Amino acid sequence: MRRFRSATLVAVLLVPLLVGAFGFQDRSEREGGRLFGQVLDLVSSRFVDSTDANDLYEKAARGLVSQLQDPYSELMSPKQLQGFNTNTAGRYGGIGMRIEEQAGKGVTIVTVFHNTPAERAGIREGDLIVGIDTLSTRGWSSRRVADSLTGVPGTKVSVTFARPGITEPIKATFTRAIIRVPAVPYAIQFDGNVGYIPVTGFNETSSAEVAAAVKQLQDEGAKSLVLDLRSNPGGFLEQALQMSNLFLPEGVEIASVRGRNVEAQTYVAQEKPIAPAIPMVILTDQFTASASEIVAGALQDHDRAVIIGTTSFGKGLVQTLFNLDGGYALKMTTGKWYTPSGRSIQKERKLNADGQLVEIHPDSAETDSARKARPTFKSDGGRVVYGGGAITPDLTVQPDTFTTAEQEFRKATASKGPDMYVALYDYAFELSKQVKPNFTVPPAWRDELYARLKQKGIDIDRKQYDGASHYLDRLLENRVARLAFGDSTAKRRELDDDTQLRRALDLLRKGQNQKELFALVAANARD
Repeated sequence: MRRFRSATLVAVLLVPLLVGAFGFQDRSEREGGRLFGQVLDLVSSRFVDSTDANDLYEKAARGLVSQLQDPYSELMSPKQLQGFNTNTAGRYGGIGMRIEEQAGKGVTIVTVFHNTPAERAGIREGDLIVGIDTLSTRGWSSRRVADSLTGVPGTKVSVTFARPGITEPIKATFTRAIIRVPAVPYAIQFDGNVGYIPVTGFNETSSAEVAAAVKQLQDEGAKSLVLDLRSNPGGFLEQALQMSNLFLPEGVEIASVRGRNVEAQTYVAQEKPIAPAIPMVILTDQFTASASEIVAGALQDHDRAVIIGTTSFGKGLVQTLFNLDGGYALKMTTGKWYTPSGRSIQKERKLNADGQLVEIHPDSAETDSARKARPTFKSDGGRVVYGGGAITPDLTVQPDTFTTAEQEFRKATASKGPDMYVALYDYAFELSKQVKPNFTVPPAWRDELYARLKQKGIDIDRKQYDGASHYLDRLLENRVARLAFGDSTAKRRELDDDTQLRRALDLLRKGQNQKELFALVAANARD
């Protein structure tokens, strides 16, 4: 397959422009440079404590980048660059876990990947990492923990875990292995002829995985397709372009990028598509971002797919990686992505006082009035599509929400989450050894879980617990199904609680081709 021109080419074009720019500095720029030099000299020579010149320069560079107020621009050290390269590649030498920091708890395991050293050692989601080799991880960031766990495949690392409810620490020595995190964990059919493909990210093999899934589903009789991009944070640009090309004809525009002091770049489909006409729905939510928005925007603009769900995140900025001396690299925002119709994907945001990125014009309810205030564009077929940042669905469908009682229960037990998770996991693991594929959750399971929580010292008001019975039954059902039969079976069982997917399936039952799907969406908008 021909490869798309990478966005890193922007860096090549920028260099001579940046070098030449110094010849055109005006007086204020020269004075600013002189001010910086004076401050740096004074700090280096007169500050009360001795300072290392190299450290000062690095800190000054980091300060410059931070003052851009852009959370996506970052000066990376050689070690940070190594981590960035391994993570974005989708494979690395490690033990097979996804971790995150939890306030007051430390670094917690949130995912254990299948067929990895971590899974084989019996490590569980919810375990805490308290030591690596001979060092305590108390006070460590998740990045520092990740840097310590990853390394050259074949090397060893010793890790100490704490598991809620277990007094003794759990120690294990792992041999690091190449960890392959699939972008498509499974592909299944609903209703006998609707293929369903969840895409979790855009690593180096995402488009190939989607292509294989499409072929598999079509061979099994699928006549239509749901591409689930919900909670997909993006990844490699080239994979987004290739994935779009799977469904779009050769030569059509997929996206463009516009920056400052560089010529706009347009990316077009370069291959014949493997599925140019199969009726399609794409699911999006507020966590659909970056590369996944490029795919959704391209297929929407070319009338190739109906978008169902909620408005995407709106991460339409281009980051270019500039390699620097000494193994450093500057990842800096250099442009914005636009869909084929000319819509900017970037939703304007700002940093608040807490350092959080918030929308300047939030519209979480996706009201009609807010939608009408947005700039409008036209798809290939003349349909109205909305600009102003992010990808607005053709059919807005809100996800299932928690009842008031369930919200109160979740709030009351938030601080007990890790302990509850372990109790749930242990009980579900026992149940998974005895259930059949068509199992149902009896009230006795919920009663037993409550008793086990009490035995672990987790005090929960029984009335509040019973008020969240449906929520608890769903937790038990999902966890038991996943442990017993895998993710695809669990997904089938949770269909009743997935309003967005149900709506997509209903639409695909009624529409035999893409034109009919759009007609059904238009009729729905008039109702």
